[in-house]
Amino acid sequence: MTRLFVLHRFVAALAGLALLSGASGAAAQGVGSGAAQSGVPIESRDVRAWLMRIHQAARERSFQGTFVVSGPGGVASARIAHYWQSPNQYERIESLDGQARVVFRQNDIVHTVWPKGRVVVIEQRNSPMSFPALLQTGDDQIADLYELRQLGVERVAGHEASVLLVKPRDAMRYGYRLWSERQSGLLLRAEVLGMQDETLETSAFSDVTIGVKPQPEIVLQGMRRPDGYRVLRPVMATTTLDSEGWSLRPTAPGFQAISCVRRPLDDPRAPEATLLEGQVLQTIYSDGLTHVSIFIEPYDPQRHTRPMLVSVGATQTLMRRHADWWITAVGDVPSATLRSFVGALERKK
Repeated sequence: MTRLFVLHRFVAALAGLALLSGASGAAAQGVGSGAAQSGVPIESRDVRAWLMRIHQAARERSFQGTFVVSGPGGVASARIAHYWQSPNQYERIESLDGQARVVFRQNDIVHTVWPKGRVVVIEQRNSPMSFPALLQTGDDQIADLYELRQLGVERVAGHEASVLLVKPRDAMRYGYRLWSERQSGLLLRAEVLGMQDETLETSAFSDVTIGVKPQPEIVLQGMRRPDGYRVLRPVMATTTLDSEGWSLRPTAPGFQAISCVRRPLDDPRAPEATLLEGQVLQTIYSDGLTHVSIFIEPYDPQRHTRPMLVSVGATQTLMRRHADWWITAVGDVPSATLRSFVGALERKK
C-alpha cells in the first residue's frame, strides 16, 4: 500500500469529535495529568454516537491545509482542500512527494491525474473504506470491539484539540489516539497504536484553515478532461465471493463483508496508473473503524515470484499462492489478522 493511499484513507476519515457535554474537569486539564493518562471512560452506549460525529464532521466541514503521514516506511505529504456545499462534497488532494499526482473528487466520482505520464484515471467509488463504514448502517458491534477514553486537551497545528484514546478489546486490531479540533470537531492528528501501545504511524496536519469558503469550481475545473491526456475508466462489477467460487469461513470477530467487486488489474511496476489485461476480485471487510482488503487473481509466475509479508508503518500486506490463484491481503491490522483471513479462504470444488 502506498503512502498516498494512506493519505487518501485518512482523508476519507478526516473528521472530528465534538466534546460531550459535561466533560470531566480532570480530562480538560490536559493529557499530562495523571487522571488524563488513564483517561475518562466513555460509556458503551455513547461510543457509536461519538464515532458517528466523526463521520458527520468528515462530510460537513470545509477546510484546507497540508497533511503529513509519517512512520517507519518514510514520510509523505499532500495539500488538501475539502469543500462541503450541501448535499455535495468536493475534494482536491495534491501529492507533494514522489510521483506527481492530483486527485479530484465530487462525491463518489474520483479523477486521478498523473501529469508525467499524461494519464487520467476516472473511477466511481462507493466509499466502502470511508470512515467509519459499518457505523452508517447501524449494523456494528463497535462498543464490543473497542473501548473509548477521553485523554484531555492538546494543541495541534495551532488549534486546541480534544484527545481520544481508542483501545481494542482483543489482539485482532490496532488502537488509535485521535486529536480533534474543539470548536469544529475536525480531526487534526491520528496515531495508530501497536500491541504494546507503540506508535506505528502518525497522520497530522502541519497547517490547516477550518471554515474556508467552499470553492467547488476549483475541483470541477480539475475534473474536466485535460487536452492530450489518455483517459482510463476501470469498470468495477459488483459480485460476491460465493458467486465467484470462493468461500471465507468466519474468522476475525467483528469484521463484516461490506464490498465485493471484480476490477481491472493495476500494474504495480508502472510509475503512473496502468491497467493490465485480466481482472482481480477484491472483497473488503470492516469492523467499523478499520478494514481488510483481499485481492484474488490468477497466479502468474512472472509477477508472483514468492510469498511474503510486508510491513509499512501500520499497514500489513500478506501475499501467497493458493493453487492456481494469487492472494493478497492488505489492512491496517496485525499480521495475525491477515493470516486468519487468508487461512480461512477456500476455493469451492
